[in-house]
Amino acid sequence: MPAPNRRKRKTEKTTQPPPTPPWIIAARAAEDKKALDLRILDLQGLASFTDYFVICSGSNPRQIQAIADEIERRLAEQGRKPLGIEGYEHAEWVLVDYGEFLVHIFSEAARAYYDLERLWRKAKEVTLPPAE
Repeated sequence: MPAPNRRKRKTEKTTQPPPTPPWIIAARAAEDKKALDLRILDLQGLASFTDYFVICSGSNPRQIQAIADEIERRLAEQGRKPLGIEGYEHAEWVLVDYGEFLVHIFSEAARAYYDLERLWRKAKEVTLPPAE
């Protein structure tokens, strides 16, 4: 009878892709609700209060609220809740605060007026990676 093989077997390690960052989940949710002019700004090293801005516009108050609702729903599925939401009732500028990133959903007029992209022009713009 042959001796049993005593060599240790190599265990196969399955590499899983890293989890999707929550600010990308938020941007995808906004995209799915047809947000206009979606931009992501990387504020790391420029601001102490957050790392990213997700900025977009909606064409009317209902769409702005729908974008905010979808972002909140998708991130809740990941176990994340916003620290605060401002401006939801009037839906001119809805700010959803998740700590390490902030979501700004503007009416087109409010976005032009506040012009966050100009104020934070030193921030690097992040390209949203293709959907998986």
